[in-house]
Amino acid sequence: MKKNVALVAGGFTGEAVVSLRSAAQVEESLSKAPYQVYKIILEKDKWYYQATDGTVTFVDKNDFSIHVNGEKIKFDCAFIIIHGEPGEDGKLQGYFDLIGLPYTSCDTTTSAITMNKAYSKAIVRDIDELFTAQSIQLFGIDGYSQDHIIAKLKLPLFIKPNNGGSSIGMSKVNDWTDLDEAIKKAFAEGSEVLIEEFISGREFTVGLYKEKGQIKVLPITEIKTQKEFFDFEAKYTDGITEEITPAELDVNIKDRVGSIVSKAYQKLNCKGMVRIDFILESQQQDFYFIEINTIPGQSANSIIPQQVRATGQSMQDFYSLLIEEALGK
Repeated sequence: MKKNVALVAGGFTGEAVVSLRSAAQVEESLSKAPYQVYKIILEKDKWYYQATDGTVTFVDKNDFSIHVNGEKIKFDCAFIIIHGEPGEDGKLQGYFDLIGLPYTSCDTTTSAITMNKAYSKAIVRDIDELFTAQSIQLFGIDGYSQDHIIAKLKLPLFIKPNNGGSSIGMSKVNDWTDLDEAIKKAFAEGSEVLIEEFISGREFTVGLYKEKGQIKVLPITEIKTQKEFFDFEAKYTDGITEEITPAELDVNIKDRVGSIVSKAYQKLNCKGMVRIDFILESQQQDFYFIEINTIPGQSANSIIPQQVRATGQSMQDFYSLLIEEALGK
């Protein structure tokens, strides 16, 4: 008998459109898998399933069930593909924990911590061979001193929302006169802001997942963008960024990176698939942790699908593996 899988997409932020693109790819990949997949859309004022004939069925939030053709459908697993609130920040995972529904992503605690860039870095900072840029965390637009920032950090700087998921509100500051405007831009996207020193080097990202309890590292991707940095526009506008998978790296560096990111995955108590962004510093080739993404994009050209295909796996097999891992098989 087929397992019922809720493919949970949408969300409460501007990233909902990205989530729906990701969900379309996952749904297509699982179309021939041994699961009955129902795409559940979450919006602030409604949670619903829309059938192929356009019929809309609202979710019963008491047990996350739906009624289709007079039959009550309860789910065996939730495949979460919401970027941002409430799927990436742990809120949805807490709800699923309360009703006893397994899911494919990190748990509530890990999701909440990893959405906070500063807290994530504080946890992984003592991992051997892992470095983090010097930084300052701001908790309010009226509570910072430019003199304090100038005394603690050196230009160039990256200014970003501390809890953002897709580099929205991010700026690079090369001159102190631009600092205030960049901070205002970041605070427009959230209540906390992270200011970091720029690290010169090559930028990479790598996916990880668990299979039968073992951490697996996907091929590394190098990010080369025509923009000054890899922001929201660079991520989602065709032609601006080149993504090279697998990255051209010495095998010893690949092995070192694999060891470092596996330790980060373990220390943050990750589950399912995640993606870790990092920089290899120009001079010493030191590994600088940027951030971890616990609900990586899954559209056809997204980085994780690129990396999975580079291993020779099909996306159907990969997504099925994530579901079976969530079900404890």
